[in-house]
Amino acid sequence: MNVDDLLGRLSLEEKVRILTGQDFWSTHALPAIGLRSMVLSDGPSGVRGAVWDERDPSLNLPSATALSSSWDLGIAHRYGVVSALEARRKHVDVVLGPTINLHRSPLGGRHFEAFSEDPVLTADLAAAYVAGVQELGVGATPKHYVANDFETDRFTANVVVDERTLREVYLLAFEKAVTQSKAWLVMSAYNSINGATASENELLETPLNTDWGFDGVVVSDWTAVRSVESAKHSQDLAMPGPVGAWGDALVDAVRSGEVEQVAIDRKVRRILALAARVGALEGFEKPADPPQIDGVAFARTAAAEGTVLLRNEGALPWSDVRKLAVIGHNARDARTQGGGSATVIPEQVVSPLDGLRAALPDAEITYSIGAIVQEGVAELPPATMTNPESGQQGARVRFLGGDGAELFAEDRFSSALVYLGGDAPVVETTTFEFRTTWTPAESGAVRLGFASVGHGRIFADGKLLREDTAVPVGNDLGAAILSPPSISTPLDVTAGTPVDVRVELDLHTAEGGLGNALSITVGVEPADDDPQALIDEAVAAARAADVALVVVGTNSKVESEGYDRTSLALPGHQDDLVRAVAAANPRTVVVVNAGSPVLLPWRDDVAAVLATYFGGQQYGDALADVLLGRVEPGGRLPTTWPRTQEDVPVIDVTPKDGVVRYDEGVHIGYRAWLKAGAEPAYEFGHGLGYTTWELSELRANDPSSVALTVRNTGDRAGKHVVQVYVERPESAVDRPVRWLAGFAVVRLEAGQAREITVLLHEHTFEHWAVTDQGSGWTTEPGAFTIRAGSSVSDLPLSTELEIR
Repeated sequence: MNVDDLLGRLSLEEKVRILTGQDFWSTHALPAIGLRSMVLSDGPSGVRGAVWDERDPSLNLPSATALSSSWDLGIAHRYGVVSALEARRKHVDVVLGPTINLHRSPLGGRHFEAFSEDPVLTADLAAAYVAGVQELGVGATPKHYVANDFETDRFTANVVVDERTLREVYLLAFEKAVTQSKAWLVMSAYNSINGATASENELLETPLNTDWGFDGVVVSDWTAVRSVESAKHSQDLAMPGPVGAWGDALVDAVRSGEVEQVAIDRKVRRILALAARVGALEGFEKPADPPQIDGVAFARTAAAEGTVLLRNEGALPWSDVRKLAVIGHNARDARTQGGGSATVIPEQVVSPLDGLRAALPDAEITYSIGAIVQEGVAELPPATMTNPESGQQGARVRFLGGDGAELFAEDRFSSALVYLGGDAPVVETTTFEFRTTWTPAESGAVRLGFASVGHGRIFADGKLLREDTAVPVGNDLGAAILSPPSISTPLDVTAGTPVDVRVELDLHTAEGGLGNALSITVGVEPADDDPQALIDEAVAAARAADVALVVVGTNSKVESEGYDRTSLALPGHQDDLVRAVAAANPRTVVVVNAGSPVLLPWRDDVAAVLATYFGGQQYGDALADVLLGRVEPGGRLPTTWPRTQEDVPVIDVTPKDGVVRYDEGVHIGYRAWLKAGAEPAYEFGHGLGYTTWELSELRANDPSSVALTVRNTGDRAGKHVVQVYVERPESAVDRPVRWLAGFAVVRLEAGQAREITVLLHEHTFEHWAVTDQGSGWTTEPGAFTIRAGSSVSDLPLSTELEIR
């Protein structure tokens, strides 16, 4: 049996039906031909499954920026394998990742979810990730194709970008995942590229199908297919369903001749082929049983591998810490992942404070919050909640009709709830009700409330405290659902005294086109503590300690899907906190818990700085491993970190008259910094370790590789990332000052040396030429300079290669 035999047994209506999802996360089944429904799931840093539910937790892996900071294709491959294992465990057929849009601007809202500012580094990591996922019979979905490197007006914005830049930069990031790892899916983006939306763009055919040989499924970003017009293009699957832009309208369009039958058949053939690959089609070989891998242990390893030691004045690793002052909101309430559709719900999270207490059982460890980072309502700690119906831990939620009758009810263990698909009758519901008995751990004044969209009421012990409407900012569906505004009211509480909390939300008043989706968090907003008093308390603790560890970072209102950042500064009074602590204790170590670059104006005043990104659920254990020297800080920066926001050469993410112009061309990231002659805080590729290295004897074998000798000159084993760049100073082509050509991870014992070969990207010595006769990859003959070293600006070795 083959796919074409099955295709011939389907009516037009059946063919069209399977081109749109049957619900939010799954495709239609056709039992008559042995096709079952396939489940698609976020996300790139863990697999959530078909429901967003704390009762079905997921492995929370470190963010993509942590993965890319490893510069390690082996880690990326294992990351994909572990993701596929999670998918198989949750009965998921397709993982909607990796996100491989480029870090064009550090203000990009989903920066944390993508890999790098460099297309070669991104392409290699993406190819390794995709291969790892698909080894286990799960589809991987590189996204968002293409030039979706911002969030502002992402549904409607038009990216204007020239053909050479597309090919050499933005498409290059996707190419290897398709040509080398044979990705089974690609996700088309919301935005337009040069006037046509991604789902109606010729780029879906060329280069994706014609040049790269893609034979998989192009799935839309959710709601990105908006008309029958997209069916005329190489867009195969429209999500979500069951209502979409195709359906009966597409059947009519085929019958009228507006859309060709052959176009429909090609789409169906690809979806059936995908089903065969993931084991969803009878008569085809099922994927093999997956191996047993400890995903929790891998999460810890990956977090350490992606930790970048930015500065170290002899402060790390620790060996004699007896009294440690741990400071910072993020030290206790760490961010392990960014906001938006990439979110998963882990079974447990190890915070930095948790990890250090476990790693240093004999040390005296104090904790001070230092500065408030949280914005908006944060969920109630599960241990403080009691379900008023069952008397067990948790809450009772009810969906009520217009007459007050109960349509649906369930017991939950979290006060942060998201309904995207599933059994809850969101559309039919008039009022959503949340009830729990909350027992505060501390006495004082709090602000009790909810974060959602719609008209709500907040009750405590049966008394109505506030009634108000939460209106979303902007019109982005993702932001409205996953980063909604907060409504709260003052309430005095006493530690240990229960409070009956009830929140009602009128769903029919919700704004923003939420449809069958609902998100609500019930909890408390930050207290109105005196900022200086918090800093003074932290300073006193730091002064009394051997070492002060300050964990600074962002919050869920800074880095999330649905909107871009407006500032690179740390939120709140964190900069003031670090300066004050550093003045009190010269052994101050700062850990940056942010998914993307932030400004570090105090960086030269502290003993050490670590960039840990969003470290996943084992974040605290991994951080302790690095601080104590049990493992190497394995990371190197995949993106430039600026001194000031004004220094960033390419920063604009806001459409003007609906257009984002990529006028900088091929000069993004470190390329733009080099062209501008500006000095960043920390350059692309930068990262320190706990040993020292010597590179020597660089030689170019041919245009595909170079060789050199690497020696560990220190007194302990370590990891080094050898980076190779190419230059062409005298060129008739507008080129970057230098560009990454290849890289390799080297792990050596103390004193050990090894000759290594670094493979160079296939387009290293080529550029995309556009002429009257056509366009394509071409080579400018002559001498190219090849440099090798440890970052884009630390390149002690060089040689030349003549290209003909």
